[in-house]
Amino acid sequence: MDQVKAISEPRRRAILQLVWHDELSAGDIAERFDVTFGAVSQHLKVLREAGLVVVRKDGTKRYYRADRAGMGPLAAYLESMWGDSLDALAALAEQAEREEEHK
Repeated sequence: MDQVKAISEPRRRAILQLVWHDELSAGDIAERFDVTFGAVSQHLKVLREAGLVVVRKDGTKRYYRADRAGMGPLAAYLESMWGDSLDALAALAEQAEREEEHK
């Protein structure tokens, strides 16, 4: 699944934020949402198939964490969308700073 499509759903973005810094079990993730465990499991599957999270099995539990290394395509897409705008903003900030120095 396309990474942009995978994060188009608000719950999947929220799940990705949860596992950004911490590895959490599927059950721990499911407890934080007002949906069934099956629904959360399906969201995790979509994120995993898109290369946004990785899973580690420990006995009967599955632990998820963000796969930052796998986010290259998503990062490239976002950079293409925002790169020029951020460069223009930086140029405006530098220009404003120069104008302040000349006052």
